[in-house]
Amino acid sequence: MPTGKVKWYDTDKGFGFLADDEGGDVFVHANALLEGTTALKPGTRVEFGVMDGRRGAQALSVTVLDQAPSVARKLHDKKRKPADEMVGIVEDTIRLLDGASMQLRKGRYPDAAGSARLAAALRAIADTFDGS
Repeated sequence: MPTGKVKWYDTDKGFGFLADDEGGDVFVHANALLEGTTALKPGTRVEFGVMDGRRGAQALSVTVLDQAPSVARKLHDKKRKPADEMVGIVEDTIRLLDGASMQLRKGRYPDAAGSARLAAALRAIADTFDGS
């Protein structure tokens, strides 16, 4: 049986499209979903039968192989650092931002190394605060 990924699926309309592993698009209707499956998320790996319909390939008997990863679940699985550890990171980031501000006032961006440090610090702070 062919396999592929869900390109998009509209639960309200009851249809969507799959991208088969050979690169083709396959129409999928809600009737092709096996019992217990009511929706498909983009990126979900599926296995399906195919028939040629009037408008092209159409999926039959769609079986979910692997669910698409959930970004929300990944964020909530992260552990927060203790607040006292965050103090140093925030203060270092403030210093980096001050330095970047001075460079920008002079009409230029910080050098590549400084920009990379600032970006890494901002990502660390964002991930920690967002991991609530």
